[in-house]
Amino acid sequence: MNVFSQNVPDNPLKIQDNTFRDGHQSLLATRMRTEDMLPIAEKMYQIGFWAMEVWGGATFDTMHRFLGEDPFDRIKTLKKYIKKTPFTMLLRGQNLVGYRNYADDVARLFVDKTAEAGMDIFRVFDALNDFRNFETAVERIKANGKHFQGTICYSLTERRMGGEVFNLEYYVSKAKEIQAMGADSLCLKDMAEIMAPFDIASLMTELKKVITIPIHIHTHYTSGMASMVYLEATNAGVDVVDTCLAPFALRTSQPSVEPIVAALAGTDRDPGLNLNLLLECGEHIETIAPKYRDYLARHRMSLIDTGVLVHQVPGGMISNLVSQLKEAKALHRLPEVYREVAVTRKELGMPPLVTPTSQIVGVQAVLNVLFGRYKMVTNEVKDLVFGLYGKTPIPVDPEVQKKILKGYKKGETPVSGRAADYLEPELERAREKAGDLAKDDFDLLICVLYPTTGEQFLKWKYGLEQRPASVKPKTLEDIRKEDEAMAAALERLCRSL
Repeated sequence: MNVFSQNVPDNPLKIQDNTFRDGHQSLLATRMRTEDMLPIAEKMYQIGFWAMEVWGGATFDTMHRFLGEDPFDRIKTLKKYIKKTPFTMLLRGQNLVGYRNYADDVARLFVDKTAEAGMDIFRVFDALNDFRNFETAVERIKANGKHFQGTICYSLTERRMGGEVFNLEYYVSKAKEIQAMGADSLCLKDMAEIMAPFDIASLMTELKKVITIPIHIHTHYTSGMASMVYLEATNAGVDVVDTCLAPFALRTSQPSVEPIVAALAGTDRDPGLNLNLLLECGEHIETIAPKYRDYLARHRMSLIDTGVLVHQVPGGMISNLVSQLKEAKALHRLPEVYREVAVTRKELGMPPLVTPTSQIVGVQAVLNVLFGRYKMVTNEVKDLVFGLYGKTPIPVDPEVQKKILKGYKKGETPVSGRAADYLEPELERAREKAGDLAKDDFDLLICVLYPTTGEQFLKWKYGLEQRPASVKPKTLEDIRKEDEAMAAALERLCRSL
C-alpha cells in the first residue's frame, strides 16, 4: 500500500533504537545499569533495528562516576549478546565524550580503542557545526573501517526555519560539506525538538536532490511535535529515524517506536520490525524502571514542554538553569534568564544550544541577569570568544568580544584556525600521572578524559579503595522496602490526624 508521496521510492523506513543511551539519559539522568539491559539484549537484536545507540553522550561520565561501571566494558559486554545489530554512539567531535576539546593524540586513541571495544557507527557532531572539529576523529573512524555519520546540529534563528542564519541554504550547504568529507550517512540532530513538521518536509525534499548518502533524523519529544515531524519526514523520504521503547520514550526522550511501527504497517515504508518483541522488551523496561524512579522529573503534569516552542532552550539546559538559580535563591528570575539566553546567544555568535555550548551560553546568561551584563565572565565564554571551540555561525559581537577578552591571558585577538591546533599533546603526560593505576589504554583514556573522577574510579575498579554505597545498584527489593516504609509512615500520619 502506497500512502506516501509518489516521489518517495520503495524504501522501508529504518529505525534506530536509543533506549540504552539517549532514552535513559533524557529521562533518568543516564542512570540505567548494564545489568538491566542484558535480560532483553538478545531480543533487541532480533527485532531488526538499523542500529542501537548504546554509548556516548553522557554515558561515559555517569557510568564511571555514579554507577561504578567501566564505560568500555559496557560495549564489550553488550556485544556478546547483540551480535548482529550495529552499535552506534554519540561523539562530540573534538570534545569526544567530555566537556572540552582534547588534543589530537587523545582523539585518535579514543576512536581506536572505542572501535576495538566494538563500536560500529560513530555519530559525530560539533556544537558550532564547525566540521574542522571532526577531522581527527573522522580520519581514525575511516582507518578502523567504521561508519562515519556526519551530523548537523539543528537550530533556529526564529520560530521557524529561516532568517539570517539557520535557513534552508545553511542546512543544504552544511549537508554538502559533510558528504564531501566522506560521510557514510547524514544526521540532522535536533536537541530541543524545535523542528516543525513542514520545515523538515521542505528541508528533506531539498536535501534529497543533492545528497546521495542516507539521511537520518534525531529529535526529542520535548515540544510534542516529534511524531508529526517523523511522519512528514517519512513522506519526504527520510531513511532512518531515532526512537525508544515506550517506557523510556516521550517527554524529553525520543518518540515511541511501537506506534510508528503500527502506523506504517502494510505501507511501502513499513519498517518490518517485530511488534510483539518490541512489546516484550518494553515490559522488561517497565519491571526495572522503578529502580530509577527517583531520577524522573515529577515537577509538572504535562508530558511536553510547550515553552520550548518559544524560548528554544533544550530540556537539559533548562534543568541546569533552574539548578543555578535555585542555588542563588533567584528561581523567580527564570523568565528573565530565558530572555537573556536569546540575547547572549546572539552576541556570542549564535551557537546551536547543545553540549557544551548550551551550558556555556546558559551559565553566562544567568551571570548576566544576576550580576549585570558581562560583569562576570566564565573561562569557557572567554575560550569560545577567543576561538578555541571553533568558528561560530555568525561573528561574535565586536563590543562584547572586546569586553570579554580585555586582559585575557591567552590574548585579546581571537584565533581563527582549527581549535585543536592550539592544544599540546596530552597522552604522555597523562600516562606519567596515572602510573601503574592505568593497566591499559582503556584505563588511560578514563584518566585523560576525567582526571579526578577517572582516577577515583580506577581505584574502585582495582580494589584500592572501597566503592561507596552511593554507586551500588538499587534493587527491586530495596524499592519494595522503601514503598512499605512510606506506606507505614502515611498510615501513622493518618492515625495521628
